[in-house]
Amino acid sequence: MKKIFIAVLGFTTFMASAQKEFQGMAVYESKTSTSDFAKNFDGNKDITPEMKTQIMERMKKMFEKTFILNFDKSASIYKEEEKLDAPGQNGGARMMASFMGGGGTYFKNIKEKQYTVDKEVFGKEFLIKDSLPNLKWVLTEETKKIGDYTCFKATAVKEASKSDFRNYRRKEEKKKEETTATEKKDEKKTNFFEEIDLPKEITVTAWYCPEIPVSQGPDEYWGLPGLIMEVNDGKTVIMCSKLVMNVKEKTEIKAPTGGDKVTQKEFDEIMIKKMKEMSEMGSQGRGGMQMRMGR
Repeated sequence: MKKIFIAVLGFTTFMASAQKEFQGMAVYESKTSTSDFAKNFDGNKDITPEMKTQIMERMKKMFEKTFILNFDKSASIYKEEEKLDAPGQNGGARMMASFMGGGGTYFKNIKEKQYTVDKEVFGKEFLIKDSLPNLKWVLTEETKKIGDYTCFKATAVKEASKSDFRNYRRKEEKKKEETTATEKKDEKKTNFFEEIDLPKEITVTAWYCPEIPVSQGPDEYWGLPGLIMEVNDGKTVIMCSKLVMNVKEKTEIKAPTGGDKVTQKEFDEIMIKKMKEMSEMGSQGRGGMQMRMGR
C-alpha cells in the first residue's frame, strides 16, 4: 500500500508539473475591411481615382497582419509578428497601429482576470492595466472545420472601444447643403469628429475548439471552453493559421512593465483628446492632410 501511495503521489506531482510547464503557440492572421474607409474619399475633388486606389491598397496591406499567441493554462501574450519596417515609417506605423486597436504586447491572466498592454503613442509609452472584459458568450451547436480542428460557434455583444478607430462610422445622415458662390478657399473645414459616430455595442462571433481545453484566444478575447480559433467583430477577422501544442522552446509569458500606468478609460480619453487636437489642426491647415471626412 505504501508503494502504491508513493506511486500515486509521484504521478500527481508529475501531472501538476506537466500542467505547469505546458505551453502552446498559435499564429493568427488578421484582416480588416477597408470599405468604410473608402467612403471617406467620396466627393473629395483633391483625390483622383488613381490616388484613391493607391491609398486603399496601402491600407489593405497595413491591415493584413500576423500575430503570435503564446499561452499556457492561466496566461498568454499576444503580439504582432516582427517585420522589418520601411525606413522612416516605424514611428508612424506604431502610432497607426494604436489608433486601430493594435500595437504592443497584450498580456492576459485569466486566473486573475486582468490584462496589461504596452503601447507607444505620440512618442510616449503607456502601460494599460485593467480587468479583462467579461463577455457573456452564447454557445451554439453550430460547427465548422478550421484546419484539422472541429470548432463550435459562440456569440457575444461587447462595448465598442472608444480608442479603436476601426469602430467609428461615417454618419449616414449628413446635411447636404450645396455651396456654390459661397464656396471659398478660406471656408471653415468640418471637424472629423462632427462627421462620425461610434456604435455603443458590437456583436462578436467566435469559433472555439474544445479539443484544446484552454480559455485563451487572440487579442482581448477569452472565456470559452476551448481555444478561440477565429473571431469576427464585423470589421476585423482574426483566424488561426498554425497551432503548436507543447512547444519545445518555451516563451516567458509575463506582463510588460514599461510606460506610464493608466486604466483603459484613462487611455481612451487621452487618445480621443489627441485625435481631436490633430483634427482641429488639420481643419485649419491649408493643403495639408485634413483630418476630415471626404469633403
